[in-house]
Amino acid sequence: MNGFTHDSLVGFAKSWGLFYLLALSLGVLAYTYWPGSGKRFDRAADSIMDDESGPWA
Repeated sequence: MNGFTHDSLVGFAKSWGLFYLLALSLGVLAYTYWPGSGKRFDRAADSIMDDESGPWA
């Protein structure tokens, strides 16, 4: 055999998957609460209210 067993691959996937998701979560939180991102999120939140005519008009 080549040394890779099902259990070793499952353990590798679980551990690195956990680290990947934790790093992704921390990245998203850092991007969200970054001081320069506030204006971008405020503009996105208000942009739907800017067009009074809406898509149906």
